[in-house]
This record gives sequence, C-alpha cells and structure tokens, in this order.
Amino acid sequence: MALPRFSYLKSIFKVQNYLLNRSYCSQNVNLSDPAVQTFLKNLMSEHDSLHTKSRRTIEEARRLHEIKPIVNVLDQRIALYDSIESLKELNKRDAKDQEMQKLIKEEAELYLARLKEIDNELQSILLEPYLTEGGVLVEVVAGAGGQEAMLFASELFALYESYANYKDWEVDIASLETSDIGGIRKASMLINGLGAPELMKMEAGVHRVQRIPVTEKGGRIHTSTVSVAVLPQPTEVELEIPERDILIETKRASGAGGQHVNTTDSAVRITHTPSGTVVDCQEGRSQIKNRQIAMQKLRTLLLQKQLEEQSSKIQSERKSQVGSMNRNEKIRTYNYPQDRITEHREGGGTMHNLKTFMEGGAQLEQLQASLLRKQRYLILMAEINDFIKQQKQETLK
Repeated sequence: MALPRFSYLKSIFKVQNYLLNRSYCSQNVNLSDPAVQTFLKNLMSEHDSLHTKSRRTIEEARRLHEIKPIVNVLDQRIALYDSIESLKELNKRDAKDQEMQKLIKEEAELYLARLKEIDNELQSILLEPYLTEGGVLVEVVAGAGGQEAMLFASELFALYESYANYKDWEVDIASLETSDIGGIRKASMLINGLGAPELMKMEAGVHRVQRIPVTEKGGRIHTSTVSVAVLPQPTEVELEIPERDILIETKRASGAGGQHVNTTDSAVRITHTPSGTVVDCQEGRSQIKNRQIAMQKLRTLLLQKQLEEQSSKIQSERKSQVGSMNRNEKIRTYNYPQDRITEHREGGGTMHNLKTFMEGGAQLEQLQASLLRKQRYLILMAEINDFIKQQKQETLK
C-alpha cells in the first residue's frame, strides 16, 4: 500500500512550487529539492514500517509519534495531487464544453488554494521546535561597565522574572547580590515549565547595552555588558545527593526582604562536602522553601561538574555561554538612544520599542521562537544531508 504513494512525491512537489509562503523563504525548507523529497519519502517508508509493527520499543513508539504528523500532511498532499490529476483528465475530455470548463477552473482554484495551505502546514510541522517540560537555572552576572552594568543586570533579571510569569512558568529566586545603588552583581533564579529549557536557552550569552548612564551627567553614551548562563536542572532521580555528603546551615537573612526575613533563621547555606560546592538561599520567608531552592541549585551545579569530568571535550555551560565576558562575545545589543534591540544570531534581526521588550512579553517570545525556528531549520538540513551522504555510501558498497 505504501509504495504507490512514493511515485507521486517527485511530481507533487513540482506543482505550483511558487505557492510556498515567501515571507519565510530564508528559513523554509525547499520542498522541490530532490534531497528533501528523498528524505520525506524515507520518512513515509519508516512510518509505514513502524505502523505495521505489532509490538514497538519505547524508542520506536516515540519515533512514530514524532514523524506521524509529517506523514499525515504528506498523505493529504498526495490525495490532493490525485484530485488535480483527475481534473486534468476531465479537462481534456470536456475541452469543448464551456460550462464544464468553467467548473473545472473553479475547482482548480480551490485545489491550488488548498495546496498552499498544506505546504504551509508542512513547513510549520517540519520546523516546529520541540518543547519539553523541565527547568533551568538562569544566572545573570554584571560584566564590563561597573555600576551601569549592574543596573542593567537588574533590569535583565527583572525581564526574565516577568517573562516567566507571562509564560505561566514557576519561578524561584535562588540568589541575589545587589549593589549600593540597586543594581545586581550576580543573581540566579530557577524556572520550571513547558518550553522553559528550550526558550530560555536562547538567552545564554553576553548582552550588550548602549545608553546614557543615570550615574553620569555628561550625556555620553556608555557601553556595558551583562552575561547570562542557562544551566539545565536535573531531577532528584537524575542526580541524587546522599545526606552524608551535605552540610546544611541556617542563619538570619542579611539582605533586604522585610522585617520577617531579617528576624528569623530563614536563610539556608548548603555545602557539598566532597566537592566543596557551597550554595546559599535567603530570598524567601520560608526556611523550607529556601532549602528546596538551594538543593535544586546545588544539583544543577553538581551536574555541570559531572559533565565536565566525564569528558575533556565537554565544556561547562557557563564557560561556553559566558566566555570571558568581553564586549565582542555578544548575542544581543540593547541600544537605548535608537530604541533598538539587535539580535546578532541567525534567525534574529532588529526590533524596536525597548520599553515594551523589557517588560518580558510577546516581543521576547517572538524573538525566541524565531531563533528556535532557525535552529530547527539548521538541524533538519543537517539531518537531510547526513541521510543523503549515508545513502550514497551504501550505494557505493
């Protein structure tokens, strides 16, 4: 049953190829490319093979679930092409019947409109980023620029907290080191929710801000940097820490936080004795909550150390994302005099209205989605290229 479908593929991708959505042409998959057609044909074959299996492994079931939406759309496209072929035959048979020719033309327009919808749907499915339920530790550190960098670090930290609320993610402040004038030297938060690992990963790197500092009166534009590291949170099962390996201390919170925080032993410090890793949390009123946040932060940091020790080729997330924090290693620039945000990575671009962007809403969400779409496009193209290379190698054997 599957084989007849494949014979249609080459032809159907030639029909009205210009109907592809041109607004996304830089990131769209070229459906008329023979390599893409071969790749999609292989997906259909793989789907049929998995679908007919009476028993599937967990990995096979996951793979079937992953490619099924793509194959469903391809089946619709094949059925539509079949209808177009029938219409062509009808057109030849009734070439002199003007009434019939009019009906055929109207029907053809409907088919072409539907073909455009299917093409757009296929593009969306192919390039849809995979979002998972999970958590990350977001760490913001002021870089070059002194007090101005610390002030922007505070604004960036507030942006991510607002964005987490906008996305209905769970957010907990893990640590906060403030400056004398209200900036942030270093701060971290735990974020959990659907899509948090993938979307917040887009924020990792050096953020550059250009503006006239509130701390200066000369009116000179100042450039400063803030680094952001995004580390994946392990679960308790993924990284269990024996009780004998940790030392838990409680004390009174020393920072601002209200009378209750400052007069109770709510602050928690946890030391992982084998590695010497120390984490603190004093941002909440509850000692129990602070302990939970501190333990999760400790697990995240220990996971990073574990990855580094497993292979010399694996760089820590913090080092690869932050680097030396100099102004040349930037992913995004916030230019206040020109009211402009420039994303320097592929899939980014230039946006305006900094005030709205810094509120942590739809603008940041759209930017992250665009970056993920481009990332997904590059991954898909790599998969197609690898598949074609493998086929060529097998042919030469």
